[in-house]
Amino acid sequence: MVGDVQRLQYLEAMGLGAWTSRYRLPNALPTPACEWETPPVEAPTSHGARLHALLDDAAKVPPTPPPGETSSGATPSRDTDKPAVNASARALLLGDAPPASSPSVPEPAAEPAAPTADTGKAKAHAALRYDLQVAALEGRWLLLVPEVNAPDRAARELLGNLMRAAGITVDAALEFRSFQWPLVDNAPTAAPLDEARDGLRAYLSGQARRGWRPERLLVFGQDATLNEVLALEEARSETLSLPCWTLPSLEALKSSAAAKRALWPQLAVWREAWAGHDDAS
Repeated sequence: MVGDVQRLQYLEAMGLGAWTSRYRLPNALPTPACEWETPPVEAPTSHGARLHALLDDAAKVPPTPPPGETSSGATPSRDTDKPAVNASARALLLGDAPPASSPSVPEPAAEPAAPTADTGKAKAHAALRYDLQVAALEGRWLLLVPEVNAPDRAARELLGNLMRAAGITVDAALEFRSFQWPLVDNAPTAAPLDEARDGLRAYLSGQARRGWRPERLLVFGQDATLNEVLALEEARSETLSLPCWTLPSLEALKSSAAAKRALWPQLAVWREAWAGHDDAS
């Protein structure tokens, strides 16, 4: 029978990791104790020691006479400079100062780096920035307000009155959530527009666990960056693949009677769309 030590050696030779039990199962027999042979650990050899050994080996090799050497005298060659090179390398390893007779060659001054197009590239790849307040009407309609802060109480009451006038009744009050892009400042961006659209889609997909199943967008207010992210074309967001109504801002609706009158005929369209007639325009 192969002992535990031999078994571990076989596994190590085959490149297989050894598993050692750490817990005792209920009603299991105890593991018999044994002596483990720990292999000696060799001290790692430093780079300096290995380089010293290479220099010593190079010094032991006798110099090879050049082919043009005659009995009357030796022809000088590049091989005669090897001991000097070895001595210089050994002096550098030991930290000795170089000989005074050796000429010092000044290093050329570093030239300033030439300006590149990185600065322009960084500006071209700056992330798109926008702030957004998002609410879901019964999880079906998404209300987007391109503002830093959530709508105040008066604006929320105005939205409630508009919904009641359109015949839309909801069980819970509107709860706005803030979303801003980019999520991390000064992050490198390869494709600003594509990444901004992916971020918005990912955020809305994450809200699906809250029961959001958007069928339509209502955007209150204009923001050039948000319009570009949503890719609004012919009353539709190509980014989210949803029909979209662009409406006046909540501030304009609160303060302007003309804005309210202009919106009044559209409330009938809201009523039909909420009832399920999404083909109404």
